Amino acid sequence: MTARGLRNNNPGNIRITKDKWQGLSEKQTDKSFFQFTSMPYGYRALIRTLQNYRNKWGCKTIADFIKRWAPENENNTSGYVTRVCREMQVPSTYVPDVHDKATMCAFAAAISQVENGAPANMEDVRKGWELL
Repeated sequence: MTARGLRNNNPGNIRITKDKWQGLSEKQTDKSFFQFTSMPYGYRALIRTLQNYRNKWGCKTIADFIKRWAPENENNTSGYVTRVCREMQVPSTYVPDVHDKATMCAFAAAISQVENGAPANMEDVRKGWELL
C-alpha cells in the first residue's frame, strides 16, 4: 500500500491547520493531514514550513528543525534526526541555508524519505522549490 504522505501529495505529512496552502485539494478527505493537488505543492509546503522554522522559531541546526518537525511526544525524534542526517550526509549540528535550493531540496527529500519509506522524486522536489 502507498504511504499516506504519497497518497495525499503531502510528502512531509503536514497536519491540517488553519493555513491556506497553495495547491490544496478542493476536497480534504483525510481528517488529519493536508492533501495537495500535486506532489510539487506538497514539497513547496514542506520547504516553506522549514523556512518558517528558521525565520519564526529560530531553528538553526538539523536537530533543531527535526525536534520541531517530529516532536518526541509523537516520534522517535533522535532516530529521525539520525536518518535525515544520514540521507543528507551531514552532522546533526549542520546549519542549513534555508534560501539555498540544493540544500533545501536535499532536506525536503530526506524528510520525505523518513516519512514515507521511499526515495523522493527529485524532479517533484525541485518543482516544489520553484513554486516558492
